[in-house]
Amino acid sequence: MIPAAFEYFTPTTIDEAVSLLSEHTDAKVLAGGQSLLPVLRLRLAAPESIVDIGKIDELRGIRDDGDALVVGAMTPHSTVQFDPLIAEHTRLISLAAASIADPQIRHRGTFGGSLAHADPAGDLPAVSVALDASFVIAGPGGRRTVGASDFFQGVFSTAVGDDELLVEVRVPKYTGWGAHYEKFSRVAQGWPIVAVAAAVRLDGDSIAEARVGLSNMGSTPIRAIAVEDALIGRPATAEAVRSAAARAADGTSPVTDLNGDAEYRRHLASVLTRRAVLAAAGTG
Repeated sequence: MIPAAFEYFTPTTIDEAVSLLSEHTDAKVLAGGQSLLPVLRLRLAAPESIVDIGKIDELRGIRDDGDALVVGAMTPHSTVQFDPLIAEHTRLISLAAASIADPQIRHRGTFGGSLAHADPAGDLPAVSVALDASFVIAGPGGRRTVGASDFFQGVFSTAVGDDELLVEVRVPKYTGWGAHYEKFSRVAQGWPIVAVAAAVRLDGDSIAEARVGLSNMGSTPIRAIAVEDALIGRPATAEAVRSAAARAADGTSPVTDLNGDAEYRRHLASVLTRRAVLAAAGTG
């Protein structure tokens, strides 16, 4: 199908993009376009204006900023997947990026675009929650930073205002941590029915720290605090991890749909969490 008519803008700076979003109240931001363009073609959305941020060079790239890595919002998934800084300090992001759809989409889709889209079944939101990332948002009043726990507010809803733009994501370093991303999909390269992002730091044979994020277990990505607490100080054995993973669905509210009912998703969350944590610890 052909999208409805709209005005098209191509700013070259962040300030120009924010100004356009302020001037045009019914506008959509176009990043990589892998989520927005299908919606436009099906006329599920018909904005009056499109602000294409593809020409804003300052939104691209990955840099080391001391105790954190900073990823520009327009950095493609394929760049994130193969970046040596990401692989060294936040390996969980590398693994999740490598699992997104197919190579064509990973070359066009963007890190910030995927996060701002806020699909509960998306791969990167759960990773950002697990790693306690921070989101830098530019608006008419300047820039502000929002933690991952506050960034995702509902299905396809974030803390980014209509006149604001996500410009970069700051991720604390987890150098030396083990990591694994495990997801279960009905078809290859499809959205996960449930996915688990896990990172662990070992102290000898025991788990000293753990971070676990869940996709598609509620209207927003969920950090599995109960699992993390149950893992700390425990040996990285199948029995201990299985016991902790049994709490993966605590505090979740999975939906029932054509892919499975809520109880099925709770079961998947437990199984996938066990697999992800054991693999991250190197004992799976």
